Amino acid sequence: MSSDGSVPRTSSNQYHQGNDVEFGKDGYGSDEDEVRTLSLFEIPSKNAPIERLRRWRQAALVLNASRRFRYTLNLKKEEEKEKVRRKIRAHAQVIRAAFLFKEAGEKESLPGQHVELKVPSAGDYGIGQEQLTTMTRDHNFSMLQDYGGVKGLSNLVKTNLEKGINGDDTDILGRRNAFGANQYPRKKGRSFWRFLWEAWQDLTLIILMVAAAVSLVLGIKTEGIKEGWYDGGSIAFAVALVILVTAVSDYRQSLQFQNLNDEKRNIHIEVIRGGRRTEISIFDLVVGDIVPLKIGDQVPADGIFISGHSLSIDESSMTGESKIVHKDHKAPFFMSGCKVADGYGTMLVTGVGINTEWGLLMASISDDSGEETPLQVRLNGVATFIGIVGLSVAFLVLLVLIARYFTGHTKNPDGTVQFVKGKTGLKDAANGVVKIITIAVTIVVVAVPEGLPLAVTLTLAYSMRKMMADKALVRRLSACETMGSATTICSDKTGTLTLNQMTVVEAFVGGERMRSPNSLEGVSSAASSYLIEGIAQNTTGSVFMPEDGKAVEVAGSPTEKAILSWGVELGMKFDDVRSRSRVLHVFPFNSEKKRGGVALQLEDSEVHIHWKGAAEIVLSSCKYWLATDGTVKSMDNKIDEFKKMIDDMAAKSLRCVAFAYRLYSIENIPNEEQRDQWALPEDELIFLAIAGLKDPCRPGVKNAVQLCTHAGVKVRMVTGDNVQTAKAIALECGILDSEASATEPTLIEGRSFRALSEKQREEIAEKISVMGRSSPNDKLLLVQALRKRGHVVAVTGDGTNDAPALHEADIGLAMGIQGTEVAKESSDIIILDDNFSSVVKVVRWGRSVYANIQKFIQFQLTVNVAALVINVVAAISSGNVPLNAVQLLWVNLIMDTLGALALATEPPTDHLMDRPPVGRREPLVTNIMWRNLIVQAAYQVTVLLILNFGGRSILHLKHESHAHADKVKNSFIFNTFVLCQVFNEFNARKPDEFNVFRGVTKNRLFIGIIGLTILLQVLIIEFLGKFASTVKLNWKLWLVSIAIAILSWPLALLGKLLPVPETPYGDLIKKRRPRSRSKSRSWQRESSEKHDAN
Repeated sequence: MSSDGSVPRTSSNQYHQGNDVEFGKDGYGSDEDEVRTLSLFEIPSKNAPIERLRRWRQAALVLNASRRFRYTLNLKKEEEKEKVRRKIRAHAQVIRAAFLFKEAGEKESLPGQHVELKVPSAGDYGIGQEQLTTMTRDHNFSMLQDYGGVKGLSNLVKTNLEKGINGDDTDILGRRNAFGANQYPRKKGRSFWRFLWEAWQDLTLIILMVAAAVSLVLGIKTEGIKEGWYDGGSIAFAVALVILVTAVSDYRQSLQFQNLNDEKRNIHIEVIRGGRRTEISIFDLVVGDIVPLKIGDQVPADGIFISGHSLSIDESSMTGESKIVHKDHKAPFFMSGCKVADGYGTMLVTGVGINTEWGLLMASISDDSGEETPLQVRLNGVATFIGIVGLSVAFLVLLVLIARYFTGHTKNPDGTVQFVKGKTGLKDAANGVVKIITIAVTIVVVAVPEGLPLAVTLTLAYSMRKMMADKALVRRLSACETMGSATTICSDKTGTLTLNQMTVVEAFVGGERMRSPNSLEGVSSAASSYLIEGIAQNTTGSVFMPEDGKAVEVAGSPTEKAILSWGVELGMKFDDVRSRSRVLHVFPFNSEKKRGGVALQLEDSEVHIHWKGAAEIVLSSCKYWLATDGTVKSMDNKIDEFKKMIDDMAAKSLRCVAFAYRLYSIENIPNEEQRDQWALPEDELIFLAIAGLKDPCRPGVKNAVQLCTHAGVKVRMVTGDNVQTAKAIALECGILDSEASATEPTLIEGRSFRALSEKQREEIAEKISVMGRSSPNDKLLLVQALRKRGHVVAVTGDGTNDAPALHEADIGLAMGIQGTEVAKESSDIIILDDNFSSVVKVVRWGRSVYANIQKFIQFQLTVNVAALVINVVAAISSGNVPLNAVQLLWVNLIMDTLGALALATEPPTDHLMDRPPVGRREPLVTNIMWRNLIVQAAYQVTVLLILNFGGRSILHLKHESHAHADKVKNSFIFNTFVLCQVFNEFNARKPDEFNVFRGVTKNRLFIGIIGLTILLQVLIIEFLGKFASTVKLNWKLWLVSIAIAILSWPLALLGKLLPVPETPYGDLIKKRRPRSRSKSRSWQRESSEKHDAN
């Protein structure tokens, strides 16, 4: 980092290409663009360096730091969290005891209640909570052995290792009372009083309160208590109102974030209860539960290994060491919060809640550390710029007013001079100065838009709540706004574009097509027994046969469920088949290799090795095939026929799964110690069968893809399925237009893309629409290539291996149903229903966030410009301001809090999808906004200044007394100014549309705020004259005020007819500067040449 805060050029170029879009059509920008991009108030949308985050905070002009930085990342707290983590690892037991002691103390201190502290006992169980906690925490293997291993321990906690706990309400309650619940004491959120206190911290409001107090004291002394309290009291009341409204708004936002955080924590897990697999909330887990674990899962509690294959756990989140730990009967202890890195298995829960180190960690660190978004940071930059201008203007007004006051140029409403040297008393002079300071400070309140960066948080909080209803759970705030810039979506096929409701609709067994896929008619008993054995044993799913004759329950992934259901239809007795053989070793299904295998030892010591996976990949490992009569034949003459079968099925958009097996000698099996490292033989396989699984397209997915294309967002399918299957589904979904377009590189296989050089990948990435047989690494390479081409990439993923691509993408979208916990943790948004249509809704919301912020900026800047110009011109020319402190505070309230609420909560419209994606380097204030803003501000300033200087004659007030005429004129100016803002709020709703009223009735909050603003304005003018220094206006003046304000509607309509250049004004100015510089350089060169010649 250089001394001036800029980033060195070498790192700059790398960052710019990786994280930014708008650097030219080919994705590479000029040096000047780089400098602009890396300004203080711009951060990448993901993984921003701490130094960048610290820099923008230091550069921001902030009047209330505790409020402005509330929803940003607390850098100090992040360091503290890591210290807490280290402490917990070292002192878990001490911290647990402290929590229990504190909890007991809180119960003891409840008024009118006496709670006895009970010594923890085992109750109805053969072991107590403390013994279980000590054994699991210390990984005490000898203690486990003393209890009789996992079998003995299960008896002590009254659990069946096969069927799990009973699971009825009485059983669950008893276990919670004996061993605790799987919840931890959470730090309480900020109370309303804390928000009220933070709202007080604003420097300008503090100055105004001091000014109000001084004015109150001086007023009472000079005019008596009856009349003297009005000036100071009204300012104090107005400030208090601003603080109260601000605190209420912020508190409501905070509650929304708390609810979303609770939703994020509520992970759903599978447990075995009463012999069947059932899904429950992680908070409902109890000691004694049997939990099946598979790759990508989070370990939901502390526990003991029961059974499993190749089960490896990533314990880095708890131990701090990046090390994968293998779990078996020799290393059986699981720690809550860790992730399953490989394999599958089951565990017995032995510790939940604060009886686990994870629970202690979660209880010790608070959630509300916050996170800043790129838009929030850019708005801090805008607020800082406007604030500097506002401060400068306020200071100028202060100097002018004080100079005019002490030189005798400031007059009272009756025409007398306010300050006469040697005659005016000290109290009167001090009172005059206090009023001038109050006006200057109030100009700062209006000019410095503290609410501008917070409007982003308000919009995001609103959007996040509404997105939950649209089946999208936002994990990272910035993803909401980044989604509005997405130029491409790389989507999975299964479950996202399709329904993920698979059924076997076609089958080839023994080289022949079955008449019915659910019948093995004509197939020998030997061939059918091999197939059923492979289906039953080579699976991570399960089949539950109810004793009461009810329907069979099949559990597992959609593919596993489809194959197991097919097996049941073929006559498979799941438990019976599994009992006939013992599993020796498992190769879990791997998305890289796209197959999984199992080695079985039968009762007669014969060993069978079964493989299942992607049809053409399993077929390539087969040397023989099993005919329907049970004879094994050579593959030589049959392989092309099998390939054609696969292609024909894939062309019908079927997912093809093949089954193969081989016999193996028991002597060649490694002993148990070496078996974990044994690579299952996958050569000389005997081909058994192909199953064609139908997974229909989701209804509405074609329309969703078309909507994306219309909105300038290209949808690409990236799937592990066969290229032909992918092509058929892509044609059905509308990702491919026609058969003719389905040629390379539009349709490409993962290995072909992987084999290209980095430069070649970048060149063809743009053209790819479908990638079949892709591995997670291929998906990662595609994301990297697209981002280097300048795209903003959204990626969907569900598997553990998708985590790198989800992390690398600008927006990672994990699937809520099929997604693993590892994928979800790497993602930015979780699509709760796994539906592509929900992804499109997220795009709409992303664009809506940006559009709503722009509406608010346009509205706020119009008020800023108009209020500043009116007061500055009036102060310099006449020494008086038409809008006093109380009136400006009311305008500030309309502008900051009520305006943000009204405009930042506009729901998304279809019109948003008629535009191209929002460029992340696109200026916040567009040319259209500048046009609208200038038209409205110029109109308001012109009308109100004419009224300020010629109001007495225009409003026919010449016959009134000077003082009363001025009060009527100023009240009229104030009323007209506020009504102009109310009507302009409608204009701000639709900056680029003629019909500003479209959809207004659907936004009840907007209508409510407009109504409330008008009601309060009537009250201020008609009934709170003393408070706001106004007088009642007759109905004619009210009508004139409304007429002037309502003219802003047709004026906005005419303004929208004015053409604006497509290139942002800022860029046009920058382009002119280099030209003038180059002219100046050439002129200098010419003059120097002439000089040399002379």
